[in-house]
Parts: sequence; structure tokens; C-alpha cells
Amino acid sequence: MQAFEINDLRQIQAERGKLYFEFLREASLSLGLYVLPAGGTDPQQPHNEDEVYYVVSGRALITVGEETQAIQPGSTVFVGKHVPHKFHDISEALTLLVFFAPPEGSF
Repeated sequence: MQAFEINDLRQIQAERGKLYFEFLREASLSLGLYVLPAGGTDPQQPHNEDEVYYVVSGRALITVGEETQAIQPGSTVFVGKHVPHKFHDISEALTLLVFFAPPEGSF
């Protein structure tokens, strides 16, 4: 079994000084922690993999394709591969769990 604590993951991510920290990679999926500060900019581009975001903390808007949705703790968003998406209007720092299937960068 592999088990993770969000506070431990946040600490490692902060120490590495990067927005995204992948902490699990298996043949069928990868899982990471993505943190964006309040007022920050989301620099990501569309991915070659399907992904799911789970909002651990924070508030913002996400635009996926042509649709925009408010997100908050507990929100879950699916983004299909190759679909443009961005977090914006980040009013409270976002902490997101990101699930990629297959693993990010597999293609």
C-alpha cells in the first residue's frame, strides 16, 4: 500500500518550489499536487492525457473549453485530453490533487 498525507505533500511541494509535484506514478495513472497562489496565473497547456482535478482548498474559476465554473473545496473537475483549460480569478490559494490517466507525459 502507498498512503499519503496532504500536509506532507504540501511541505514537499513547497520545498521544491514548483507549482506541480508528482507523488505517484503507476502504469495506468499518475497523481500530483498542484498549488496556485491567490491572484496567480495558471501556466499549463492542454495535456495528452485525461485528467481529474479535486480541490482540496481554495477558490477560483476554471475554464474548460468554452465552459467556466466556480470551484471550491470538494469540487471535482474532469478535463479530457487535448482540451484547453485554465484556472483563473484565484481568490484563495488553490491546492489541487491532479489525477492523470494514463500517467502524465506517457505520450
